[in-house]
Amino acid sequence: MNHQIPDPNAVFPNEYGTSCFIKNVVTAPNITIGDYTYYDDAEDPTGFEKNNVLFNYPEFGDRLIIGKFCAIASGTKFIMGPANHRLSSVTTYPFNVFGGAWAERTPPHLSQLPHKGDIVIGNDVWIGRESVILPGVTIGDGAIVAAYSVVAGDVAPYCVYGGNPARLLKRRFPEELTAVLLALKWWDLPAEELLELLPVLCDPDLERVRQVLEKRLEIKEH
Repeated sequence: MNHQIPDPNAVFPNEYGTSCFIKNVVTAPNITIGDYTYYDDAEDPTGFEKNNVLFNYPEFGDRLIIGKFCAIASGTKFIMGPANHRLSSVTTYPFNVFGGAWAERTPPHLSQLPHKGDIVIGNDVWIGRESVILPGVTIGDGAIVAAYSVVAGDVAPYCVYGGNPARLLKRRFPEELTAVLLALKWWDLPAEELLELLPVLCDPDLERVRQVLEKRLEIKEH
């Protein structure tokens, strides 16, 4: 059967014009974004790279990696490593960037910045409005970040974090269901197979969901 499944290569996947599949508008070589991940913004959804990924200088060496099926709310900011200042000396002031005699007497600016690593966002992650994700942070699959949070440390899969700095508020599901979801990796299923599974993924009866998905895993393993 030929179903009309949303096109992951469309910039605007629906008629509202505020949700953008951002893998199709980002060009920086150090940013990787999975299928169906969208950024929602009534003002400029296609401007995600310019407006929401800050201080991104690919030559610095860090990356922004976002998985599939993520929902990123308006105003979310990803702060890349070059936003930092030198911390290894008695002053943090960036004399070098102002040129002239200051540049002659100081090391290159980027070479002195701390490297905190890549920002890695898993799959099926929901990041609330105006949240800030700091350099080096990993957010696990299925996690939720509450609106207006500042995420300075790693977020475990299928957990809800919020606040400044963001902290664990609750675990979304019992350990058994979390383990099944992490093993299933539904976001990697072929489009038609995922289509068949959608009623299960949207079912609020979590115990029934766990049983169905466990059976599915058993069949897959055999």
